[in-house]
Amino acid sequence: QARLVESGGGVVHPGGSLTLSCAASGMNFRVYAFGWYRQGPGQQRDMVAIISSVSSTNYHDSVKGRFTISRDNAQNTVELRMNNLKPEDTAVYSCRAFGHGKTDYWGRGTQVTVGL
Repeated sequence: QARLVESGGGVVHPGGSLTLSCAASGMNFRVYAFGWYRQGPGQQRDMVAIISSVSSTNYHDSVKGRFTISRDNAQNTVELRMNNLKPEDTAVYSCRAFGHGKTDYWGRGTQVTVGL
């Protein structure tokens, strides 16, 4: 059974950094695209960053230049490195595996809080 487990969330001061990790199991990792999504309090869930099966990437405008998504096909993990964090980055961050003709999988999410 496919499973995605996020880790690495926490509390950080503005300007700080965090690295989120998504560990995948029970799937053919290499053929999936992966994305990080976030949902802030009272807000809809938005795409943050996406990485394709061939490692092309796409980012929400608000995180360009600050966040970097990467994948390790040997370790079946996807990371999101977040630098220069801002209070508006506070949200639950979730990992998604998807692809054409494939079942969508979601992790349960990890909380990121940016504040003093």
